[in-house]
Order: sequence, then structure tokens, then C-alpha cells
Amino acid sequence: MTFTSEYEPFFQPPGWIVGPIWVILYTCLAISIFSAWEKRTEIKMPYVAFMFFFAQLALNLLWVEVFNSEEYLRSLLMLIFMIIFTIIYAYMTYNKARTASQLMWPYIAWISFAAMINTAYFLEFS
Repeated sequence: MTFTSEYEPFFQPPGWIVGPIWVILYTCLAISIFSAWEKRTEIKMPYVAFMFFFAQLALNLLWVEVFNSEEYLRSLLMLIFMIIFTIIYAYMTYNKARTASQLMWPYIAWISFAAMINTAYFLEFS
């Protein structure tokens, strides 16, 4: 989260670490979807799994704008759906494309952490 606010939860990471973490996470996302695509014939309902992947990715890309405009409830709901969609994708790919699934786990952890930070902002400003 790279915006300025007088309030900052005590557990919010410093801004300089967020960029490198997202580089790693987006790399994991890219490798994950590529891995799943390569194993698409083995995955049960692969296009449904891909739909969940791209839905969470779209929410991810829209989330920054919503959070920075201080719409904390909306951004929290977006994060919750991102977590749900990512977990479904990871579950659907786990048996046949385990690497694709496992690469999503750090992302799930990070956006869950972001949801905790977002919740702190929501509670502070609601």
C-alpha cells in the first residue's frame, strides 16, 4: 500500500518493501497461470479455474484505485473476493498442476494480510 495517511496500523509494512513483494507475487502469478495452462487438459474444468484466476486478477488491479480513494469497505470486500477466488483456483489446480496451486499460496497470504490492514483502516475511519 503506497499512499499517504496520518493513520497507519502498527503492523503495516514500510512502503519500500511493498514494491519488491509485488514483483515476486506477480511473477508467481504468471508462472502459476502458465503452469496451469500447460496442464489444462488434465485439470477438471480448467476454464472455470482460469475464470477464477482472471477474476481475482481483475479485482487485484482495480483494488489499488478503490483503496487509495478511501473506499475502505468496498476495497475490503474486493480483497475478500480476491482471497475466495484465489483459493478456489488453487484448489482446482492442486491435484493436476500442483506447482500452479502452490505458487498462489504466498499471494493468498499477502492479500489476507492486506485484508487485515484494510480492516484496520475501515475500523479507524468508519
